[in-house]
Amino acid sequence: MFVIGTAGHVDHGKSTLVKALTGIDPDRLQEEKQREMTIDLGFAWLKLPGGNEVSLIDVPGHERFIKNMLAGVGGIDAVLLVVAADEAVMPQTREHLAIIDLLGIRHGIVALNKIDLVDDEWLALARDEVRATLSGSVLADAPIIPVSARTGAGLVELVQALDRLLATLPARDQEHGTPRLAIDRSFTIAGFGAVVTGVLRNGPLTPGQEVEILPQGLRARIRGLQSHRRSIEQALPGMRVAVNLANVHYRDIRRGDVLTVPGALSPTTLLDAQVRVVGDTSLRHNAALDLFIGTSEAPCRLSLLTADELMPGATDWVQIRLTMPVVAIAGDRFILRIPSPSQTVAGGVVVDPHPPRHRRFRSDVITALALRAQGTPAERIAQTLADGRPRLRTEVLAAAGVTETEAETALPALRANGQLVALGNDALISADGWAKVRATLRDLLASYHQRFPLRRGMPREEVRQRLQLSARIWSGVLAVALAEGLIGIDETTARLADFIPQPGAAQRQQLDRQLAAMARSPYAPPPLDLDGDLLAWALDQGLLVKIAPELYLLPDAYAAMVSWVRKAIEAQGSVTVAQLRDHFGISRRYAVALLEHLDERRVTRRQGDVRVLA
Repeated sequence: MFVIGTAGHVDHGKSTLVKALTGIDPDRLQEEKQREMTIDLGFAWLKLPGGNEVSLIDVPGHERFIKNMLAGVGGIDAVLLVVAADEAVMPQTREHLAIIDLLGIRHGIVALNKIDLVDDEWLALARDEVRATLSGSVLADAPIIPVSARTGAGLVELVQALDRLLATLPARDQEHGTPRLAIDRSFTIAGFGAVVTGVLRNGPLTPGQEVEILPQGLRARIRGLQSHRRSIEQALPGMRVAVNLANVHYRDIRRGDVLTVPGALSPTTLLDAQVRVVGDTSLRHNAALDLFIGTSEAPCRLSLLTADELMPGATDWVQIRLTMPVVAIAGDRFILRIPSPSQTVAGGVVVDPHPPRHRRFRSDVITALALRAQGTPAERIAQTLADGRPRLRTEVLAAAGVTETEAETALPALRANGQLVALGNDALISADGWAKVRATLRDLLASYHQRFPLRRGMPREEVRQRLQLSARIWSGVLAVALAEGLIGIDETTARLADFIPQPGAAQRQQLDRQLAAMARSPYAPPPLDLDGDLLAWALDQGLLVKIAPELYLLPDAYAAMVSWVRKAIEAQGSVTVAQLRDHFGISRRYAVALLEHLDERRVTRRQGDVRVLA
């Protein structure tokens, strides 16, 4: 499935042409119908003769609604530029064309509409003006198809041209990648709840899947999916899709939010980018602008990294400081506009969605940005990990602008040459970064063992918090450290692999004295006087058995008492507290404690005043 967006000046017949092609009126608002002018995004679809199904996004042409237009053209596959033959090229024709150029939409067709209003000579002049306007743009070679949306003339030829164009577009990676849905509408349907719509990019969505709405961090579950009003079992990249969400209210979601999988992406208020200035207006350092990316809009300031002013036509490196968070990945295209008077002045591509703040006029910063923009997938991944921090795999690929298909080749190569360590399936770290994490982990555990020589290890959650790692990354660190023989683990603790808890000489003497005193009265031993760590070690080593708080037995004495209870019950059917007390010559306190302990262990079961076998 492909998505085509319209573009063009107001009243050049975009919506009428979409309705003529699809039979669907894209103007859904009552005000649009009354004013006969598109105000917000409209949507329609058709199936081409070659079998391709196409979503059509109809955008406003009036200059006052350029912001709505920008929300519709992000993520489209091709553009249908509509120019009225009776007026030819107009101001919004040029602005829309500049936006198409800046967004890198390299595929399109020009529909020279309203040919029923002009003669052949005028039509030829209009065609020549359009071709001259397209010169030097991404649509320089686009076919120009004369049509009349009102009479139907040329519509067959336009559909055939669309079919030929889409047949040349590259196939998408349908099954891999992190899904992103830039939301352009949020509404509710009675009985179903919240519904959001947009064009899906990068990865699939399925009913029942847990999702996250950014930048708010709202969690939801996909209740159902539709495309072109048909329920579907899977939404694939390139589809225009409606997502019915559970556990969230539609009023909490707005245009510009991004639906994705939990933890895959994170909002940002700082972007490294390369921009190109268009039109006649220059850009100065710290200029106040509006950024349009995906379907979102955010005020920003522009930090020029190599100059104090960028002249029209210039391309350079910038850092964009946003006043509100957006969601972006490397390679995303954006538009910059002056807020007042509203005007498109530049556009560009995100190079790093989560950069540090840069100082200006630094050659090392510019070199790094150039590598990030132009390097191979492996080089971009390596640079993303150069700070030594472990990061989630999805975050690394998004920051580096690397697709899943590219990663399948780049990641094994980086591991093979020793530049990268995979922390399980979910996280990545540079080799140098892993060496530092490994050394920190070793030193942390060694210090803990020195402070607590009798404990089996340091609580794993405490280690994670001390290393300041997320749970997903920590699980990968544990797996690699264990595989390398650095550590040993149990259910709750981590230790150095060669560590064996041992008491010191003085502690061992103290313990031996206590054990000897217990041996002299094995069934009613005296209270223990051991510190907590030494007592825990003795229990862990099987030198003592705990039967109740502050009541302990030697293993042999415990085994003898349990054996007697079993045999007594087998012989006579039950046993009482008094019988156990009298047989071993112990106090009632010890007898009760042992039998309650055996109840808890499900060796015995209480029936009234006696115990039977469980």
